[in-house]
Amino acid sequence: MRTNYMNDMQVHRTMDRLVHEIIERNRGVSKLVVIGIKTTGATIAHKMAARINEIEGSAISAIELDVTPFRDDKPFQLSESNLPDLTGKDVLLVDDVLYTGRTARAALDAVVRSGRPASIQLAVLIDRGHREYPIQPDYVGRIMPTKYKEQVEVDAETLVVDIVE
Repeated sequence: MRTNYMNDMQVHRTMDRLVHEIIERNRGVSKLVVIGIKTTGATIAHKMAARINEIEGSAISAIELDVTPFRDDKPFQLSESNLPDLTGKDVLLVDDVLYTGRTARAALDAVVRSGRPASIQLAVLIDRGHREYPIQPDYVGRIMPTKYKEQVEVDAETLVVDIVE
């Protein structure tokens, strides 16, 4: 059974709120680097970076990050990230759904291999709980308690959020 949780207008309004919070908390975006966790997190990150540029008149772009080599549920691979040197930067990790925290932990591993950032922040569209790691987002679109058997799906093209049971 599929139930719509957020339509595209609600998602865009939520992302707009998150962007304003990010700009305010970082006192601008001069040192901000936006990194989207593949795949849907990267789509959201690109849209957020574009909106930041509209508001701030800046020219930041989002970087896509594949965290597969850094996951702890796969065989260990010594891997370099595709990220630039992040030393002294304010890094904003963006993902669609925060669930166990394993993907966010893998993204943190990739980021710290790319220098020593001034800060690392996490923005998620949906926080559904059920953590396995002690990771909390800095920016949350919606908190959505779910059952273990439910899935939260964010369509990368239409940006709608559905609950699938």
